[in-house]
Amino acid sequence: MEYNKNVRKLHKTFLPQNEEVVQPNQNSGSNSDTDLPIFDPDCDPENPKKLIFSDISSAAFNIKNNLISTPCVRSLQLSTKFEMDLYFKKEYLQVTGSFKERGACYALSRLNEQFKKAGVIAASAGNHALALSYHGQQMNIPVTVVMPVIAPLMKIQFCRSLGANVILKGETIAVAKEFALKHAKEHHLKYINGYDAIDILAGQGTIGLEILNQVPDVDAILVPVGGGGLIAGIAVAVKTLKPDVHIYGIEAETCPSFTEAYEAGHIVSAQAKASLADGLAVPTVGGNSLETAKGMVDKVLTVSEESIALSILRLLEVEKAVVEGGGAVGLAAILEGKVPELKGKKVVSILSGGNIDTTVLGRSIERGLAVDGRLVRLEVIVSDRPGGIAELTTTIAHLGASIKDILHERAWISTDVFHVKVKVVVETRGKEHVEEIKTALNKIYNNVELY
Repeated sequence: MEYNKNVRKLHKTFLPQNEEVVQPNQNSGSNSDTDLPIFDPDCDPENPKKLIFSDISSAAFNIKNNLISTPCVRSLQLSTKFEMDLYFKKEYLQVTGSFKERGACYALSRLNEQFKKAGVIAASAGNHALALSYHGQQMNIPVTVVMPVIAPLMKIQFCRSLGANVILKGETIAVAKEFALKHAKEHHLKYINGYDAIDILAGQGTIGLEILNQVPDVDAILVPVGGGGLIAGIAVAVKTLKPDVHIYGIEAETCPSFTEAYEAGHIVSAQAKASLADGLAVPTVGGNSLETAKGMVDKVLTVSEESIALSILRLLEVEKAVVEGGGAVGLAAILEGKVPELKGKKVVSILSGGNIDTTVLGRSIERGLAVDGRLVRLEVIVSDRPGGIAELTTTIAHLGASIKDILHERAWISTDVFHVKVKVVVETRGKEHVEEIKTALNKIYNNVELY
């Protein structure tokens, strides 16, 4: 990173004075400038730009007819359970399923005529690509999206159906971004950073204005954090109009890039691990976003994978809302008990997106049931005589649990050959029911383990 910083400084100093040198020399075949690191001039971490309130006001006026003003609804059950007035800002109801439409729509509307004809390009694995594709189609602006090969097939096909030119490149978003920047330079396209361009931040900030209009006496807003664009935009909007409202940033503990950067006061590259909140797994936050958010975020928290899975399940069951992991982190922080100071307060949690892969949703539900104690695995050593396993299953049935899966093994147990280990996955009513089952089985069997 230090090397690249120094090269960029030399590059920026060199270009204005020696433009004729860095132009491709067709006679000699030299193209040495392409070997220099390519970066986005709108998102230079060494010279960050700061979002101001007038940018958000302009965005709100310009995109109001092209987007859905999403509802912000109070949850009766969860408000009662957690002793707070809990509201959900349902951004997953946008046409392409996420808040990213706000920034994409505003950024496209701000293009000059040259780029409106030539087109735009972005590197994204999902929501930003979808948002650009949709609004590019609405405005007749050509859109190219570079997606890593691991991007969900559903999102790739959706982008193509919206008329976007989809290029699959690299195993990670970093590789895709590098290719997109080179492609933008070679084909004279406008690169739009999905979480750090000022126009993107301004568009995301309109969510803050809507929240203040829908819940005027809100005390705190829980904001999912990935690259930092959403929280930066909302913080400027809300703190400008109502400085007393608390802004909480929530991110997955598997990639605490914003937490580390905010504490350090400068960009810190974090290691991104696999997470249910894959949309938040941005290893390096945006420079503009971090600079804008400084001094405006009251608290930054991280949440566990178990809490994210459980919050996806809760939202599905209670709110009938299908939300991706990144959109569920606000509720996850409440479930973990990390915001006890918000009891009795009026709180808004932003459900930022609903583009969760179907297979991931299934896994999330099972993980959530396990965390909630409604799906339990038992290991019991029973007699291998006729009727031994039947006695176990009958006991479990009488206790009101439903057997989902069962497996028995003889070779890998340390007791005598007349016993067998039975592994049973059962559905229960909750943690109290699990304790009841465990107590009952311990009275009958010597070796009972629960997971």
